[in-house]
Amino acid sequence: MSGEAAATREPSHAGAAIVPTSRYTLSLVRQSDRSLVRGWLWLGLLALVVSGFYSILLVASRTPGVNAWLPVADFFRVALVVHVDLSVLVWFLALSGMLWSLSCRPRATPLAWLAMLLAYAGTLLIGIAPFVGGGEPIMANYIPVLDGSVFLAGLGILGVAAALLVLRSLIAAPALGLELDGSGALRFGLNAGVVATAIALIAFAASLWLTPASLEGKAYYEIAFWGGGHALQFTWTLLMLVAWLWLASAVGARLPLSPRIALLLLALALVSVFMTPYAYLAHDVATVEHRDLHTWAMRLGGGVAIVPIGLAVVVGLLRSPRSREAGHDALRAALVASMLLFAAGGVIGMFISGSNVKIPAHYHGCIVGVTLALMGLVYLLLPKLGYQTPQGRLAHWQPVLYGGGQLMHIIGLVWSGGYGVQRKVAGAEQVLHSKAEIAGMGLMGLGGLIAIIGGLMFVVVVWNSLRGNAGKAARSLS
Repeated sequence: MSGEAAATREPSHAGAAIVPTSRYTLSLVRQSDRSLVRGWLWLGLLALVVSGFYSILLVASRTPGVNAWLPVADFFRVALVVHVDLSVLVWFLALSGMLWSLSCRPRATPLAWLAMLLAYAGTLLIGIAPFVGGGEPIMANYIPVLDGSVFLAGLGILGVAAALLVLRSLIAAPALGLELDGSGALRFGLNAGVVATAIALIAFAASLWLTPASLEGKAYYEIAFWGGGHALQFTWTLLMLVAWLWLASAVGARLPLSPRIALLLLALALVSVFMTPYAYLAHDVATVEHRDLHTWAMRLGGGVAIVPIGLAVVVGLLRSPRSREAGHDALRAALVASMLLFAAGGVIGMFISGSNVKIPAHYHGCIVGVTLALMGLVYLLLPKLGYQTPQGRLAHWQPVLYGGGQLMHIIGLVWSGGYGVQRKVAGAEQVLHSKAEIAGMGLMGLGGLIAIIGGLMFVVVVWNSLRGNAGKAARSLS
């Protein structure tokens, strides 16, 4: 039986039950194009760097005197749109491309390269749009936009890139095989993410076709991006669960979860995404019933898989000795921070009422939970791609600082949301009346600053690894 085969067992003691444990690792397809994988990784890093630049501009746009030098008066919302789309949409798409390319067989390679090049082109247009194309900032859920030609062209090109990436991933998807082990479960999770993304893209196309042309501004984009945006959350959740299982096994955790049960849970996480086409058939896209179906499908599908897999990982970490291997501290820190932030976001979501800053607290927690999981996978995969293993204090503290800052950020938002502070406003528009409201938003700002530093640290750690051993021969996962 191979090192990735299904299960090992705890040694039995007198009267003790034998508890099965499983190892989840993913072997690279040996013929996979490492340069393609690296290209997606570089796109993800580029998105984070430019997103960090816009986060600095967000601060500048709130600073008296400095904001006069910015290209438009309402640059806070302009910068926020680009920051969100780069740090969420492009970053997640790039890491999806990296993981799917790792798992794919060597088929339809020209299609894969075309998808990646278009993704770079779309990202470039989105990044420069505030300075060359302008456009009114519209804070639509899931995909905020600048309603201008350059930004919309970039977003459209990015959508085509995503469609080509999904098509290639479906064509080149590896078979699971008859013997299901930990590797097969992870591969199923990645394939399920491809299917969820395909449904999301179909939903986007359907919404754009069906949304009344008479609508303008936020009303139009809110409807156009609602269904596809919800479906994409299944993709990000599946990738996060794959990352949790993989990272836990990488640091030596003995998970009390068989590959067959893991696959079943991942399949249940996927099943609810098929509510998406039903929502389009059952209700008009502009109706409340249509919106509610997407929301309930996301809540049902996510919780069914996240809770048991999360509990299995926690138990595995608690009952396993801490690994002292090089780089494992960073992997463990990223895993724990991811689970903590995602759990915080989920709990906050249960107590949302009205439209206030509790809502961004909820999705910041969940989104950052996914981001930290993907950061951990980047650390894990760098030596497998021929680069240096991230290690040392900087690599260990980066997830702690980033996760801790984001936790402070969302606690501040929840605190302020309890006083009714509204979302998507800045400066005087926030109308902070009491010292408690000011303190809550102050904690939010301090946490955000710490998180920005943590995000920049990630780029530094990865950059040091990329240039450290760029010529080292790539190794397959074992």
